[in-house]
Amino acid sequence: MSMKPNLPGLRAAATVTCLLAALPAAAQDSPLPDLFSDVIDVRVVNVEVVVTDRSGNRIRGLQPGDFELHVDGETVPIDYFTEVDEGRALEASDEDVGSVPALTPDEPVGTSYLVFIDDLFAIKQRRDRVLKRLGEDLVRLGPADRVAVVAHDGHELTLLTDWTGARDDIETALLEARERKPYGLMYRYGMGSERGDKTRRSVMAAAGAVRSFANASGRKVMLLLIEGWATVSDTWNYRSAYAAASAGVTLDRLYGPLVNAANMVGYSLYPIDLPGLQGAPGPPIAGFGTAGVAPVFAGSIGGYAMWRGVPEQRFHNVLQFLAEETGGLPMINSFSKKALAETAADTRSYYWLGFDPPRNEDDRLHDIEVRLPGHPDLRVRTREHYLDMSRATEVGMLVEGALLLGGSPGTESLEVNFGEPEKAGFRQLDVPMTIAFPLEDVELLPVNGQWMNELEFRIRLMNKWGDQAAPPAVKIPVVIPKEPTRGDFFIFEMDLKIRKREHRFVAAVYDPLTGELLSTKGTVGPR
Repeated sequence: MSMKPNLPGLRAAATVTCLLAALPAAAQDSPLPDLFSDVIDVRVVNVEVVVTDRSGNRIRGLQPGDFELHVDGETVPIDYFTEVDEGRALEASDEDVGSVPALTPDEPVGTSYLVFIDDLFAIKQRRDRVLKRLGEDLVRLGPADRVAVVAHDGHELTLLTDWTGARDDIETALLEARERKPYGLMYRYGMGSERGDKTRRSVMAAAGAVRSFANASGRKVMLLLIEGWATVSDTWNYRSAYAAASAGVTLDRLYGPLVNAANMVGYSLYPIDLPGLQGAPGPPIAGFGTAGVAPVFAGSIGGYAMWRGVPEQRFHNVLQFLAEETGGLPMINSFSKKALAETAADTRSYYWLGFDPPRNEDDRLHDIEVRLPGHPDLRVRTREHYLDMSRATEVGMLVEGALLLGGSPGTESLEVNFGEPEKAGFRQLDVPMTIAFPLEDVELLPVNGQWMNELEFRIRLMNKWGDQAAPPAVKIPVVIPKEPTRGDFFIFEMDLKIRKREHRFVAAVYDPLTGELLSTKGTVGPR
């Protein structure tokens, strides 16, 4: 890219290390005043709540006073409340509680269905059977519903369709998904310890997809078309669930990134059991209750028991874990054949609670519990925590989404040039990098006779195997002696350390004063 900056003296230098591994962020001193601190944006935390009786029947007509909301064990007021009944928002009769800001009484409430297809473990016949039924059940979608479809092959995440309510576009995407090559038969036998590694890759891809579609409207649902994802025992090559539990291994450890990402941006997970019913459970064993299956140990892993000799049950435990942690439902056995219809029915009627939390933007998870103190016979289902998300995390999500699915997270006025790489150890390179951007695209404030801002630079990389690297963000202090004019550029120089292979990258500069992003994308490293 060519650059013609009018301010050749505006240069700064830094070093960024990228080794496709988590790296600690180095402390950076800021010469700028507190004026440039990010302003906290007060946002409503939404909690969707399903209430049923003991038989599973939906309970309608409850009011805000029937609910108690607890965050980290403390009671908090419910600031917003709307009942959604058969896809339409109802107005609460309690005048002390407002309606959820995103919902209009007596208007349709849409559901955003993000369909994630994991081709890494899928077997074509099973996958296509479920995809075919999804296409047939599109008639169950409401007028305000939307669908996006992504597929993962172990290396790349492919966008088959962005959000759309057009049935023809969704059907085309599902047909395209059926034409994709699945790899399940390759890994069905003899995967050994590789199953855990490959499952992690699929889990991280699903988590990336959730984060990339964070800004969906209405109720947010992710349909996970999966099979063969590792259980605790085969993930860490333990011979028994008892050994895994003794070593402190849990489902949280493997599936936490996906659960946390879903709860972070308000998605409920509806995992679909692609194999469906695979035969009856093992032979009954006396003394172990009506299930007739002997537990390996007295207790659970990640909240769910592991059973000897029943791999199907262990996989179902994974599906149950993903659903229950996020307020969704697992589509197991015969329900996999009607997953969209069941999910649509399940998300048509619920209570939408909202509250204004204190905002520290520290990326901490907070526990959520909803109670019905006056109705001990009723059952409540909802997600179990939310994230006090920082703007830095949001920016990282935007950059990650652009890397995974294409597109640009911001205005494409950022320019990046790479110099001649130098060896930096075994299979590593140091690559000089020059970043330039027009000053008219960022906000500068006059402070003590100078024009200032403190920007933030992020770069994210991915190799051909789908491995990602996210070096720590780098602060870019901009301090110039005069007000910039049209055509003025700011130049920033740094070194990028990468593995000795080609990477795709997305880079972005974040302006905290305006919330805007400048971005670019390309490739770096030897081909």
